[in-house]
Amino acid sequence: MKAHALFLSLLVSTASAFAAAPKPPQAAVASAHPLATQAGMEILDEGGNAFDAAVAVSAALSVVEPYSSGIGGGGLWLLHRNSDGFDTLVDGREYAPGSASADMYQDKSGNVIPRASMDGPLSAAIPGMPAALVYMAQKYGKLGLAKDLGPAIKLARDGFPLDQRFHERLQGKQDVLKRWPAAAAVFLDHGEVPAVGWLLKQPDLAETFELLAKDGDAGFYQGKRARQMVDGVKAGGGIWTLDDLKDYKVVERKPLTGDYRGMHIVSAPPPSSGGVVLIEILNILAGYDLGKLDHASRDHYTLEAMRYAYHDRADYLGDPDFVQMPLERLMSGDYAATLRKGILPDKATPSSALPPVTMPQLGNNTTHYSVLDKDGNRVSGTVTVNFSFGSCFMAPDTGVVLNDEMDDFSSKPGVPNGYGLVGNSANAIAPHKRPLSSMTPSFLEKPDGIAILGTPGGSRIITMVLLGALDFYDGGDARSIVSLPRFHHQYLPDLVEYEHGALSDAEIASLQKMGYTLADHGEWGNMQAITWDYKTGKVSAASDPRGIGAAMVH
Repeated sequence: MKAHALFLSLLVSTASAFAAAPKPPQAAVASAHPLATQAGMEILDEGGNAFDAAVAVSAALSVVEPYSSGIGGGGLWLLHRNSDGFDTLVDGREYAPGSASADMYQDKSGNVIPRASMDGPLSAAIPGMPAALVYMAQKYGKLGLAKDLGPAIKLARDGFPLDQRFHERLQGKQDVLKRWPAAAAVFLDHGEVPAVGWLLKQPDLAETFELLAKDGDAGFYQGKRARQMVDGVKAGGGIWTLDDLKDYKVVERKPLTGDYRGMHIVSAPPPSSGGVVLIEILNILAGYDLGKLDHASRDHYTLEAMRYAYHDRADYLGDPDFVQMPLERLMSGDYAATLRKGILPDKATPSSALPPVTMPQLGNNTTHYSVLDKDGNRVSGTVTVNFSFGSCFMAPDTGVVLNDEMDDFSSKPGVPNGYGLVGNSANAIAPHKRPLSSMTPSFLEKPDGIAILGTPGGSRIITMVLLGALDFYDGGDARSIVSLPRFHHQYLPDLVEYEHGALSDAEIASLQKMGYTLADHGEWGNMQAITWDYKTGKVSAASDPRGIGAAMVH
């Protein structure tokens, strides 16, 4: 049998390969904040399903973790309905305002204006999360939007004590927050970063959620709140219009699917690059029996697969409503077999030897959660405002921190964005275009169990999910998946980044001998995972030990 026959990629699918899965004995929620996990579990305990819980967790994270996500941002939600094996992706990614242009962050001489696409209202794309929450609650939930938003409304109105992580994020952004009085009034205490334990109340945000609960999409995208946001954005130098908000629509997309040696993968399609790159990497690796290799060889083949797939990400991917992409070819076994021919067993491939392309890197301040209910429904949701606290701008009287997702576009071909990498024309700014993402909410399915996982981490998201997938394939559970030390290669820069302890001294020496340049980059990511073993019936949930999150099973 040819090597490529080990892996057959399917472009789209409406049903899981293991649709006849039994119902789990327990429900589970894992998120980046204990209060958000508690909100999701509360909704499940009240009779809601995984989709109701997903709305509750997303909304709660908007309140307790606005530096990573929020109702002023967007996200991708991968859903599985267990009764019929139906998989879908709710695309609530932000889009560019109608008057946005490819050169909007350049001065009269054509030079990119520093931080113009990162700070303040001009950097904000039109939020997609509010519409996505309404959509999921109405189409897939059981309890209704008002019930699902209840925990978030209570957290915003009654407040919660500031934790150490929130305190540190405020310290890093206080100077930018001070530029915008509405945001400073909410998050700072008389202009200073409040102490840990300070009770943070957000009554305007509570009212925004109440308007959404009462009026659905119109509560945010039309009427009072829409006018307040547009007026505030324009006063601060932004370009939003009422029509930009009114015209925003959620897009429901078919997930990408593939198989790695009997393990089925369901993941995010464009405008995320996550599913394509994940499946392409696994396609390449399917031609090697990784379990029989020494550690250094396994690392080498994994890094080479990352390099080749990220090269293709840079060259081909963008918003599917604007860019034609050869997805079927990129995810085919034949294509992976061709790429494997270029990988030498004992030598790194210099990225300079591959055809030159340019690529963007995406914001690091994102968050993820995973949900499983007792009917077997599940959600893998990744949500974001891009950089920490997004644009740091809040329109007066709304409580909504706006994203700075416009920096995920390429401000000018060949010019680095906020993360030091450059973009190409496929990801150029255009009206109502959605910027390319690396978010990789995923389901992994084996005949004996499933995993629900995802993580923040910018361009490292895909490789974190990859390593988690390989660990699950080898028998790892939720705790193992989220705790696994990580390493990463993304084609450019031609550098292996690794967490301390991810590679042994012997592995580092072997990789250096092969021609790799390596750097210890501390810790990254904040993965949230749930696993369910069909044979034992055990449901496990775990929150990344690198963060402050929590996982609950009952």
